[in-house]
Amino acid sequence: MLRSTAYAPAGTITDPPRGLIVLSHDERHLRRKLLHLDDGEMVMLDLKEPVLFAQGDRLLLDDGESVEIRAADERLYEVRAKDRLHLIQLVWHMGNRHLPAQIEEERILILRDHVIRDMLIGLGAEVAEVVEAFQPVRGAYHAAHGQHHHSHG
Repeated sequence: MLRSTAYAPAGTITDPPRGLIVLSHDERHLRRKLLHLDDGEMVMLDLKEPVLFAQGDRLLLDDGESVEIRAADERLYEVRAKDRLHLIQLVWHMGNRHLPAQIEEERILILRDHVIRDMLIGLGAEVAEVVEAFQPVRGAYHAAHGQHHHSHG
C-alpha cells in the first residue's frame, strides 16, 4: 500500500502524477484516511493536521512519486445575476445562509437545494442545473491553503 505524509499545492510539481484521487468538495478536507486511486490502488494519507485540498493539489508519496487530487463532478446550480450589483446582493443572501459557494466573475455555483433555488429565482436570479467540479470559497476560519507541510518522509 502507498503512503503519504506530505503534500504540495497545485502547479508546484511538473512530473506526471502516478495516479488520481477524485473527491467531492466535502471529501477534500482530510488528515488521516485511506484513499482509493482511480486505478484501484490505495494510499494511506497520514498528515499532522487537517488540510482542505483543492483541484490539482498533490499527495507526496513515500516512494518519491505523487498522486493528484481532482474535484469530482457534482450536481450544482449555476446562478447568474442581472449585473454586478445584483451578483453582490445574491452572494450576500447565500453567505447569510452559510452556503458553500464557488464565486466567479459571471456566475456562482452552489449545491442543489430547491428551497435556495426558489429564493434565488424570487430575487431575480437565473438558476440552471449543471454538473461540474465544485471548488467553493474557503471560509474565513479555515487556515490559508498556502500553509503546506512539505516535509517528506
